[in-house]
Formats: sequence, structure tokens, C-alpha cells
Amino acid sequence: MLNTQTLRKSAPGGSAEFTKSAFKWRNGQVYLAKCREPLPIRWSRQLPPDCVPTTITVKLDPSGRWSVSLRVNDTRDLRLKPTNKQVGIDLGITSLLTISNGEKVANPKNLSKLHKKLRLAQKSLSRKTKGSNNYQKARLKVARIHAKIKDSRLDYTHKVTTQLIRENQTIVVEDLAVKNMVKNHKLARAISDANWGELVRQLEYKAEWYGRELIKVDRYFPSSKRCSNCGHIVEKLPLNIREWNCPECGSHHDRDINASINILAAGLAVSVCGARF
Repeated sequence: MLNTQTLRKSAPGGSAEFTKSAFKWRNGQVYLAKCREPLPIRWSRQLPPDCVPTTITVKLDPSGRWSVSLRVNDTRDLRLKPTNKQVGIDLGITSLLTISNGEKVANPKNLSKLHKKLRLAQKSLSRKTKGSNNYQKARLKVARIHAKIKDSRLDYTHKVTTQLIRENQTIVVEDLAVKNMVKNHKLARAISDANWGELVRQLEYKAEWYGRELIKVDRYFPSSKRCSNCGHIVEKLPLNIREWNCPECGSHHDRDINASINILAAGLAVSVCGARF
């Protein structure tokens, strides 16, 4: 039986997993062992037809919200109708995505929008006596702000990745080492807020679900410094240089669009002949 009191006391949250012997799935409702009433679930989506849960996880997050995750074996064919569109994507901070077709997707900067409110809540928490009722109230307030930031970030990422998968057959991205990049204390907060790692992860599993192709280009490929017109590579290109002219052919480049075009070309070369960059 699920002990809600234990989960509530286990800061900052907790979870319990139930296998087939510990719950019942009846008429679209979940009955945990020794519970006569079904869990009062507000479904975010309906389960696929003829799918029966094999495992259920009940979780209490730090902000005090309960959630239920159901694991099912989905045998549906979700593959989308093939298309001939191919795009390269350059991940960034000012623009979250720059696509090889010239389109730029804005970075919502979810953390920046609530940073002042979060900082004040954390300051208030630091002044409370740990373990007191006022401390728990202040901790919950901080957790709810974090949850709001996380939800907004995840929702935006899902919308962007789903649109990319639906519209394009082949998507090429750089294989970035995000964990290493956030070690730069000057950019760590911005990179984490951009959610690059989660964005690429979603593209990977959605491409598999919907019959699309995701190609990763080596992180050391000089996508920004390479001229997409003639292939010339400049020696240095500081981050503050957003536009540049190729000294070899004279082509004018937007740094991010040029990088996305090069990423697409490199990805297609990898796909066709297994080239390495």
C-alpha cells in the first residue's frame, strides 16, 4: 500500500514503483493493492487501445505535486509519411536553434523570466530556521518556482522537437558535450536554460518513433569557421563575431546560418558515404 505520509516527509519528494502484482487496471482506472478506490488521476493523455500497464510509478516531486507514470507495450506503427526535407541545426543561446533554411527559433529564456522571483524566494528560505514550519513553507515556494521553470522549458522543447520531426525527414545536429560545456561558469546558466541536451534526446527518440533520421556530426567539426560556399576555414572566429566575410571567395555569412548549412552538408556526407569530420 502506498504510504503517502512517508513520501511527503521524504524531502524533497519521493517515489514508489508498483509491478503487476501490486495494482489492478480495471475499466481505465488504477487500483493500488489494498485500496478500494481508484487513484483520482487527471490524465494528460489516453493510453493506446488494447494497452495494459505493466508497471506504475507514483511520484511526489519537491513542489508537492503527485504524478503517475504507466509503462505499456505500444505496438502501433507511428511512422509518418516520408518527406524530402532535410535540415541542419546549429544550437545557440541568443537563438535557440538556427536552421539551415535560414529560420531562427527564439530562445524563451525561461529561467531569466523568473530569476528575480526565484532569487528573492531563495533569500527568504536562507533566513528561516531549518526544520521549522516557516522553513517548509519557504522551501515549497522555491520548489514551485523551479517546477514552473522546468515545466515551461520542457513544454517549449517538446513543441519545437515535434515540429522539427513532423516537417523534416533528415535532421542533422552537432554531438555537443553539454556536461563539459556547463563547466564554464560564465555560460553554465544560459546553456542549462537552453536545454540542449534534452532537445537532442527528444529528437533521438521521436525520430525513432516516427520514422525520421537524426544524424550527429562530430563536435570538433569547424561548422562556424568553414565557409559554406567554398569550404575555406578561417583560423580564428571569436564568439562576438556574428557576421563575417570569407577571405577566399568574399561570401558574406551570418555565423549561425553558415554553421547550420555546414552541419547539414557534413551530416549528409556521413549518411551517404560514412565520411568523418
